Amino acid sequence: MSAPACPCAPAAASPQSFLDCLTYFLTAQVWKQAQAAARHRRAVRWQTQPLLLVLLVMTWCAGDSLPERFETARAFYVACHQRRRRPGKTFAGFEKALGKVPLPVPRAVAATVRQRLAQVFAERFRVDGWIPLGCDGSRLACPRSQELEQRLGLGAKKRRRKKKAASASPLGPKPEPDPGLAENQKKAEAGPDSPQIWVTAVVHLGLGVLWSWRLGKGTASERAHLRQLVVTLPRGALLVADAGYVGYALLAALQAAGLFFLVRLSSRAPLYVPDKSTLRHYCEGQVYYWPQKVQKLDLPPIPVRLLRIRGDRVDVWLITNVLDKHRLPRKTAGKFYRWRWRNEGLFRTYKRTLGKVKLMSRTVAQVHREAEGSLLATQLLLAQGALALQTTAAARIGLPSARKVLLEIRAEIRDITGMYLGPRQRQTYLHRLAQARWRDRCQLSARVRRRWPGRKDHQPPGRPKILKMGTILKDKMAKTLAMAQVQTC
Repeated sequence: MSAPACPCAPAAASPQSFLDCLTYFLTAQVWKQAQAAARHRRAVRWQTQPLLLVLLVMTWCAGDSLPERFETARAFYVACHQRRRRPGKTFAGFEKALGKVPLPVPRAVAATVRQRLAQVFAERFRVDGWIPLGCDGSRLACPRSQELEQRLGLGAKKRRRKKKAASASPLGPKPEPDPGLAENQKKAEAGPDSPQIWVTAVVHLGLGVLWSWRLGKGTASERAHLRQLVVTLPRGALLVADAGYVGYALLAALQAAGLFFLVRLSSRAPLYVPDKSTLRHYCEGQVYYWPQKVQKLDLPPIPVRLLRIRGDRVDVWLITNVLDKHRLPRKTAGKFYRWRWRNEGLFRTYKRTLGKVKLMSRTVAQVHREAEGSLLATQLLLAQGALALQTTAAARIGLPSARKVLLEIRAEIRDITGMYLGPRQRQTYLHRLAQARWRDRCQLSARVRRRWPGRKDHQPPGRPKILKMGTILKDKMAKTLAMAQVQTC
C-alpha cells in the first residue's frame, strides 16, 4: 500500500543557520528510527549517529579522495559536538565500521526524512491539485576492483553502427527507431567495460527535491525498481515518466496502488478504440492499452486517456489513467511533462555538482553504503535550497541552484571547523610542511595489485651488448680524441 497523501499539519518556523537546518530535517525521530534499525550492532568507537553524519558531510566536502574528505567531515563533526565522545581517527576504521552497518539503517533514515519533507513542505506539496512525481534512472560507474567485477559484472561497451545506404525499394527506407525510447538512451550512457550500479530516483517535480530511490546492478530493470518504490509514494500522486516505463504489469500495479500516471508513448505501444470510424483522425480521448501478450493471458485492458502535446519539433503523445479532462487538463499535463526534465537535472546535480559520476568505494558493501549516503545528502542539499524559497513569491522565481547551495554549505563547514581548531591545527605553515615527509619503508607487497585487462606485460630491458673494437675503430677513436684535445686547448 502507498504512504499517506500529505501530512496533517505544516512544520514549525524555518531555521536560520546550517546546523539548524541539519537538525530541522534530521530530527530526534530520525535517529531514533536509525538506532532501532541497528539494535543488533555493537560499536566501540563509531556510533550510528556520528557514522551517518560523517558519511553525509563527506558528500558535501571537496576532496580528491575519500580519506581527504573524511578528515574534513570528522573535524566538522568534532567541532559541532564538543561534549560528546569523539569517534575514531582513521579512515580505515571508519570504512570498517561503515561496512558493518546494516542497509536497513540508512533506508530507515531516508523513510523518516521523507515524512519530515512532507511536513515541512505541506503548503507546496500539491501543484494544481496534484502531487507531481517524476521517475527516471541512470548508471553509476564503479572502480575496477576484483570483487566489484565478480559481483556487479562489467558494463557493455559502446557500439558504433555503420550507416547503411538506403535501398531503392518501392516501400522506401525503413523507419528509424524512436529516439525517445529509454533503452537507446541508457545504452548511449553506458561507459566502457567497467562495473556499474543502477539507480532509479523519484523526484518531487514541484519542489525539485529527491523523494526516494532504489539501487541495483547495472543490468537492473527500472520498471522493477519503480514497482518496488510504489510503497514510498504518497497515495494519489501523479507519476510522470518517459516511454521506458510503458508496460502492462507496471501500469496495472500503479493503478492498483491508488496512484495516477502520465507516461509518454512510443510507436510500440498498442492502443485500441472500440469505434473504427474514428480511427483515422483519432488524436485524443479514451483508448485501451492492451498488448497482445496480455490478450493471450485473458487479462482485461487498461482504459487510459490519450493526450497529444504539440511541440516545435515533434509532438508528444501521453497516456494517463485520469479519464476526467477537467481534473487533469491538457495544459496541466503538458506542464508536468516539461517538468520531467527536472529529473534529469537531479542526475546532473548528483553526478557533476557532487562528483558522483564514478563512485570511489572498492567493495560491494562500501559501494552500496556510499551510494545510499550520497543520495541522502543530495536530498538534504536540495531540501535546504527549497526551504529558502518557502514563500509563494520566491517560489515563482524557480528552483534553487544546487551548485550555489553546495558552495554555501562548504563555506559553513569551513567556518565552523575553523572556530574550534586545536593546537595541532594552529601550528605554523612551515612546521606543518616539515611533517609532510615520504615514509621510508620496505616494499613487501607487489607494486601492481592486479593485472590490467588489455595491457601488455612490461618487458624489462636486457643486458647491454659489449663489442670488441677492431683496428679501424681504434685508429678512429685515437684520431677523434686528439682532435677534441686540440679544440679544448
